[in-house]
Amino acid sequence: MPKSKWLLLAIPVLVVLAGGVVYEYGYLRIQEELSGIKEEQAAKIMTLKKTLAIISEKPGLEKKLQTLKEQRKADNTKLIAGEMPSLASAALQDTIKGIVTNRGGTVSSARVGKVEDIVYQDPVSAEKPANGAKEKKALSPKKAKPEGEGKFKVINVSLDIVVPDPAALRDILFFIETRTPHLVVREVDSRVRNLKEPRELVVKLDVAALYGS
Repeated sequence: MPKSKWLLLAIPVLVVLAGGVVYEYGYLRIQEELSGIKEEQAAKIMTLKKTLAIISEKPGLEKKLQTLKEQRKADNTKLIAGEMPSLASAALQDTIKGIVTNRGGTVSSARVGKVEDIVYQDPVSAEKPANGAKEKKALSPKKAKPEGEGKFKVINVSLDIVVPDPAALRDILFFIETRTPHLVVREVDSRVRNLKEPRELVVKLDVAALYGS
């Protein structure tokens, strides 16, 4: 067969082969790269949408954070202040002494009681007692737990005081339980100092306050 005929037959074959190479290594590779670019673009768009959503929530989150800070600050005013329980106990003693003396009473002695840990139980998540057992209070003093478990403590002080009359004692108890930080009179034991002149009272007061550890 003449060479010219071989060339006529070979050219179409070469063209087909060249087209296949171009298709496989050119078009398909470009399509693959375009597909990868589209996937990367879609991922970036998704990330951008999430970021924009978070940014749009920022004002609401900042407002909520400010509300929580104000609430925390208000709650802290209900707690007795002090860097440690001993200082808080001293502050509580001074507070009660001030209330007593401002109402005409005198303090003969003051003692610091045992510091109690408070364990808070969420009333929603807490398990219900079985067999009709009584439910425990959500906030109750318990024995000391390992460090880090207790969040609040109860500071206790006892004072022996003398008041001029029952009206003064009434005022003292009223001012103790209506002030901030919140104080609780746990026990009052009173008696007349002189039976011949039954006005002055000798009183033993047990007062407690909440301390944030």
